[in-house]
Amino acid sequence: MDDIKRLPYQVGGGGEDGEKPVISVEYQGDPHEFAAEELSAMVLRKMKQTAEAYLDTPVTKAVITVPAYFNDAQRNATKTAGAIAGLEVLRIINEPTAAALAYGLDAAAGSMASAAAAKETKNVLVFDLGGGTFDVSILSIEGGIFSVLATGGDTHLGGEDFDDTIVDHFMEIIKRKFTAEQFETISNSKRAMRRLRTAGEEAKRMLSAALQASVEVEDIIPGTDFTHNMSRALFERLNAKHFARTMETVDAVLADAAIGDGDIHDVVLVGGSTRIPKIQALLSARFGGKDLCKAINPDEAVAYGAAVQAAVLSGAHDSTKIGRASCRERV
Repeated sequence: MDDIKRLPYQVGGGGEDGEKPVISVEYQGDPHEFAAEELSAMVLRKMKQTAEAYLDTPVTKAVITVPAYFNDAQRNATKTAGAIAGLEVLRIINEPTAAALAYGLDAAAGSMASAAAAKETKNVLVFDLGGGTFDVSILSIEGGIFSVLATGGDTHLGGEDFDDTIVDHFMEIIKRKFTAEQFETISNSKRAMRRLRTAGEEAKRMLSAALQASVEVEDIIPGTDFTHNMSRALFERLNAKHFARTMETVDAVLADAAIGDGDIHDVVLVGGSTRIPKIQALLSARFGGKDLCKAINPDEAVAYGAAVQAAVLSGAHDSTKIGRASCRERV
């Protein structure tokens, strides 16, 4: 209910019993109510069109990924959305499972030399930190069969929170360097705050590759520019509490799965925020300096794995010959 209060649209009850959530928005100039399946279908339909334009051939089937914590009702609703979008849903798979498939961890677990080794269990931790949400899942893979041992996370932790801390820092600088009147003007200007947030997000991205980022916002108010040099060390200090929360979640999920650090064979990174060097350093150190699976673009790892699954289900390829990245590659 707290989330609903922050949404820019209204959420009400629909269906025969009034229990099905629907959102009320203006669509193509008229007020409309949409169920979750209809909105998902719009996204899937757009993706279908994009794929058809790229492949220059009709796309009629799909593998769709969902968070590991989705219940049966949510998975069935996703299948319904696929049907509305004109797609035959071959399979609904968990996002962490798809990420593991992208790195061929199922093949690695099931293609060992001896029969005894082939039955050996491989545990994979999937660390998914995106723009607004955070999920950690532990998968057990035995003979190519995936099981979710535990999952956890935070629906209010991600890149947007890191952006918030940067903007708060910018406002502290402005409060010290600008007049009280200028500070008040900037604080009350949606345009100025939006431009500060955009500059903060750009700085965050630059600091994943560089130790310093230069921030420049011209005419943040008429005739006044805002400039600031930000270091990676400062960014890490500002977000230390958020980074610590991610490790606390890792600890909690390991406890739920009732396994120790040494039982984790691979750690897979998913989501754009996992590009942050401090996140990678903390996670690697948490598992004794283990190399992380990060060779695939973290924004694309789940989609990559879904494509691998689709290729296998369609019979287009031998699953052992599909090109997949290795967790041992360094980038």
